[in-house]
Amino acid sequence: MENFLTRTAAYHTLGCKLNFAETSTIARQLTNAGYHKVEFDQKADVYVINTCSVTENADRECKLHVKRAMKANPEGLVIVVGCYAQLKPEEIASVDGVDLVLGAKEKFNVLSYLEDLVKMDRGMVHSCEIQEADSFIGSYSAGDRTRAFLKVQDGCDYKCTYCTIPLARGISRSDTIENVVKNAHEISARGIKEIVLTGVNIGDYGKGEFGNKRHEHTFLDLISELDKVQGIERIRISSIEPNLLKDEAIELVSKSRNFVPHFHIPLQSGSDELLKKMKRRYLTKLYTDRIHKIKSVMPNCAIGVDVIVGFPGETNERFLETYHYLNELPVSYLHVFTYSERENTEAAEMEGSVPVSERKKRNKMLRILSEKKKQDFYRSQLGRTLSVLWEEENKNGMMYGFTENYVRVRKAFDASSCNTLETITLDRIEEDGSVSVVHSFDGFLARI
Repeated sequence: MENFLTRTAAYHTLGCKLNFAETSTIARQLTNAGYHKVEFDQKADVYVINTCSVTENADRECKLHVKRAMKANPEGLVIVVGCYAQLKPEEIASVDGVDLVLGAKEKFNVLSYLEDLVKMDRGMVHSCEIQEADSFIGSYSAGDRTRAFLKVQDGCDYKCTYCTIPLARGISRSDTIENVVKNAHEISARGIKEIVLTGVNIGDYGKGEFGNKRHEHTFLDLISELDKVQGIERIRISSIEPNLLKDEAIELVSKSRNFVPHFHIPLQSGSDELLKKMKRRYLTKLYTDRIHKIKSVMPNCAIGVDVIVGFPGETNERFLETYHYLNELPVSYLHVFTYSERENTEAAEMEGSVPVSERKKRNKMLRILSEKKKQDFYRSQLGRTLSVLWEEENKNGMMYGFTENYVRVRKAFDASSCNTLETITLDRIEEDGSVSVVHSFDGFLARI
């Protein structure tokens, strides 16, 4: 029987892989201090909500999860951290039920504030000026998934006109290679088979590694060292800027023992005019060169693309420029974002606002194109023999996983397969969009 004095904590993460890595690190801190982790809808002594500023309804989502916590335990302490907490701390502190708001520099100090924290009519705020957020705290997620998100970099020095992330996370800074490798070994020791490298701008890795603004090491140095780590079966690179993805890194991945053939490369627009208005650091020619370089050395590589619709000045002609550009490009899927105005950004003051109804229409068109791209890519992989890392969830008697090149596959649930790598052959695309598989037994193929 659990000791009735055991303190409990619950966590909910909104947003990106980086947030998941940081929530897991906060959870480990509390676990080491004696807090037992419970599900977010259960009664807990402490609820930690890690917020995102990228989602259009950041305030609504934050309030929704505060209400969930209060429903589970009206006396529970609610702590809000993350990007939205840095950008709008006073607004969050006024939400009924919130007890503590921690900004970018304070979020890893939850424990130090908990000791004296009590429920009050209004939440306390500890949020620095973003210029002060210049230190790096290494993080990784573990325990909830078959893969771990490993944070290697934080912050961003780019000035994209639509983005609030530099205001929420501060300047670009990096973990040391030594600490990244140490964390990778810790992840391996937990039996986790796959690592996903995360950061705000991971291609800028090395800046701020030792507290200065120089690049002591590069992204290529980092992945070269990680490729030597024993025990990790797969390393996946998350989103990386096209201007920072160099030929040498692509070549390393193509020959790697650990790194898998999968890239996610933000585009945002297929119109050079809009890329200039966004203050992106490339034009479509460079982006096209990166995609063709990848495909020349890894023909079966999966490539994902971020794209924004409805940016100010996106006329119908410029949107169609993006649509046709993506349609012709050999990429595998799209992540489509509908532009929304953000306070304290240049784009919010720009002329040429696109009606919301038109933004939604364009979003739908690109999502349909994304599904077409994904199905075309999946069809091109049928008959190939690959490896799949099976996930643990039982979904109506089926289990799912991803191949090294990010094809989502399925088979009948088998508990012994959870968190294991299996060599399979891709058979056919099913109604849910995943791919069923076959594998070999002594020379003959069997469907599974």
